[in-house]
Amino acid sequence: MGDGSRESGQPGGPDAHQRVTALLGAWALAACSTGEARLVEEHLDACAGCAAEALRLRDAAMLLEPRRSLDLDPELRAEVLDGCLARRPARLPVPSWAAPLDAEAARLDALLHDMADEEWRTEVRLRWYDEETEREHPTTVPGVLAHLLASDGLLARTMGLPDPLAELPGLADADDPVVRAHAVWARDAGSPPADPRAGWEPWRAQTRALVWAAARTGGRMGERRVAGSGHEPSGLPAVGDALSLSDLYLDRAFACWVHAGDIAEAVEYPYDPPLRPHLRLLVDLAARRLPGSIAGRRRAGLARSSPRLTTAGSPGRTLHLEVEGAGGGDWFIPLDSPVAGVSRTAARAAVAHVALDDVVFCQLAAGRIAPDEAASGTEGDPAIIHDVLAAAAALSRL
Repeated sequence: MGDGSRESGQPGGPDAHQRVTALLGAWALAACSTGEARLVEEHLDACAGCAAEALRLRDAAMLLEPRRSLDLDPELRAEVLDGCLARRPARLPVPSWAAPLDAEAARLDALLHDMADEEWRTEVRLRWYDEETEREHPTTVPGVLAHLLASDGLLARTMGLPDPLAELPGLADADDPVVRAHAVWARDAGSPPADPRAGWEPWRAQTRALVWAAARTGGRMGERRVAGSGHEPSGLPAVGDALSLSDLYLDRAFACWVHAGDIAEAVEYPYDPPLRPHLRLLVDLAARRLPGSIAGRRRAGLARSSPRLTTAGSPGRTLHLEVEGAGGGDWFIPLDSPVAGVSRTAARAAVAHVALDDVVFCQLAAGRIAPDEAASGTEGDPAIIHDVLAAAAALSRL
């Protein structure tokens, strides 16, 4: 059999093989048309050489930088991507709501590449707030990746992708992220892999698949409502029982950044915040989650401030949340109803004001900072201010 023949497993013969070879770089950057992408992917199923080259190029596209020290300009990857896409715009661009997950996964991947073998067994503390008590769960770097894999698997299931934990007993339909995390930890404790890096590639592959699924879905579908099962503990804003797809992706980007920071802290490695536009999206997500968390704490009897009954459609009391920094802005948080609109009049009459740094606000929402240590400035009713800061910490979860 000659090279490039159909018998050699290269569909379409040598001409198709050469065409696919020329398209592999664009395919790795999601810059192919739908027809070109189909041609490439059909060819990769039958051509081992091209499949290996495609995997190499796709890995390179995730980092766009040799696998070496992380001491680089944090915006380098974005700049290189912009330069590449300026030459040939992507036919399947990554939507803005999935770009933070793409970028944060690439940064975590780079951190893992830069770690020495012994650092993979470093203890990592995962922290969150239960009511107003700080909790923590000690694990390792592989344990963090297993936790991300388990939680991201719920989004993978939503996107029609394989669930990596579907084969574990009792988890075929489990939609509680905490249950899933403990199940995968129990599995790995009972039969620990010889190589602590064994869970790295499954996490990378799943994250890459999620980004590709978002690109194929398209930007306008980001506000499509999907079942919220498994995501309710995060306090994501919902309409009925449905959540927007974009918020689910931003939620996973937030978790990826926070847990990458946990790893970096454990191995004493500096770790920068997300890019400015991505940080702004994550701050906005946390701010939009606040009204639901405030209401939940009030229903549980945890609020210090007195409730106020409002008539239907009335805006009620409002707090001015000022987030400072590159990812910041101003949000006006309804205090008496999570679904109340905030008019300009209500915004001007805010009963309290809280100012926080953008990264600090996200760390508070992740349970990495205590509520009484977060604000850089406050004004107004101390009980309301406490309730809002505690509600932000209550957004955190294992």
